Amino acid sequence: MGAPDGTGKRIVITGAASGIAQATLAELRRRGARVVGLDLNAEPDGELIACDVRDQVSVDRAVTEAIARLGGGLDVLINCAGLATPQSAGLAPDERALAVIDVNMLGPWRVTSAALGALRESRGRVVNVASGMSFVALPFAPAYAMSKHGVRAYSQALRLEHGDAITVTTVYPGNIQTPIHQDSIEFGIKNSSPIEPIEAAVDALVRAALDERARLDITTTRTGWIANSLSRYAPARFVDWVILRQIRKGMRRRTFDDPSHPVAEFAARITGGDRAR
Repeated sequence: MGAPDGTGKRIVITGAASGIAQATLAELRRRGARVVGLDLNAEPDGELIACDVRDQVSVDRAVTEAIARLGGGLDVLINCAGLATPQSAGLAPDERALAVIDVNMLGPWRVTSAALGALRESRGRVVNVASGMSFVALPFAPAYAMSKHGVRAYSQALRLEHGDAITVTTVYPGNIQTPIHQDSIEFGIKNSSPIEPIEAAVDALVRAALDERARLDITTTRTGWIANSLSRYAPARFVDWVILRQIRKGMRRRTFDDPSHPVAEFAARITGGDRAR
């Protein structure tokens, strides 16, 4: 990793009980930063601070406690908490879909608002974790894609409003195998995107937090940068064709126990055959 030393940096990161955030917290501490983690699943007597990013009261309390632990100041906020619960775009959004949007898109807004005074005072930095799906959507992930498009928009709005005192960086991880994907696996979705190592995301977040000069956007791998660029600039019909072509290839090799399952019905429609066992 090529990021500079973090000695003396005061950092708060959300979603710190698992996945990318947990690994990033450990690496930042290894580099000398003082880091406080927030998470809904914090242990009562553990080092993480309990925080529900869907609840502004919980957020305000947790951020206040985190800043106090850091000695009364804050240099970097990393918004990394997230959900990836699958849904069908053809069905009405349920509570789980609303939770994805609430946690992924509104969560960073809530946490940043609570930390903004301290960040402006230190002329600090906000790092928002988006996704390759900030530029493209996939079947059965409408809420996730909408939320990550929203994170990218929030970063820009925040930068325009408060760029006189803080910097804002958006990081775009790809397909990284962490617990966030468990619901999708159980739903029957297999992500065919190239798998990226978690170390790539950690490296990107460490650079986003500690590099002397803040960048607006950081993609975790070169492959991800190419995919994001194609998603942003290629004609939309071509992007759709590429996505469906890749999905068809995977679906032709699959069978389903329940032909009425939304994924089974989708597979039958795009492959032109019955995918039931």
